[in-house]
Amino acid sequence: MPIQPLYLLADSQLLFWKEDGGRLFLERVREQIESNTPAAAYIGASNADTPEYFLLFQSAMEQIQVSNCRMIPSRMQQEDRAFVESADLLLLAGGDVELGWRVFEENGLKEIIVRRRIEGTTFIGISAGAVQMGVGSLTESANMRKIDMFRFAPFYVGAHEEQQEWWNLRALVNLAGEGARGIGIPAGGGAIYSSDGTLEPVRKPLVEFLKQEQDLAEHLLLPS
Repeated sequence: MPIQPLYLLADSQLLFWKEDGGRLFLERVREQIESNTPAAAYIGASNADTPEYFLLFQSAMEQIQVSNCRMIPSRMQQEDRAFVESADLLLLAGGDVELGWRVFEENGLKEIIVRRRIEGTTFIGISAGAVQMGVGSLTESANMRKIDMFRFAPFYVGAHEEQQEWWNLRALVNLAGEGARGIGIPAGGGAIYSSDGTLEPVRKPLVEFLKQEQDLAEHLLLPS
């Protein structure tokens, strides 16, 4: 299967949002999945497997007739691993970027997620999950540094940080140096990144940061 578009969401609002004409945004995601009876895995490592967020995910999936959903715990059992290996859709949840990444490295999900991406699985990343699909993140320790992420999208991702004027994202792009790119997704918004390099803003304008020599250029990318 071809590599599918990435759905990068600032928060869970778009899971229930209807576009002009009353069509659910999630119907666009459903159309990418060939199976008539798709399976959807919710990976909640970044929020320490909070069950309420999985219930929200289930409600969102019910809207598009996806009933075979499973929460994948940080301490995976064999049946959890098997479900991730065969799921048609994987959602990386919001929460703490570093916490989730440590879990992925420790329980083997990191390698599985990379393989499923290559195999053509559909991915949704929410908040921290969207950040993890980008190039990297900043540590929250006193000695701030960059840590690498999945690199499914060739840019750094910031989510719902507009009230802080994208401080973390600006710092990341500055630290990364010449040619680095950052995409800020405001609350309620999203971005669809396709393998041909196109980036589509959803619902809200995206903020793009580009490191050019000593300057940090800033642009707005508007939804069509």
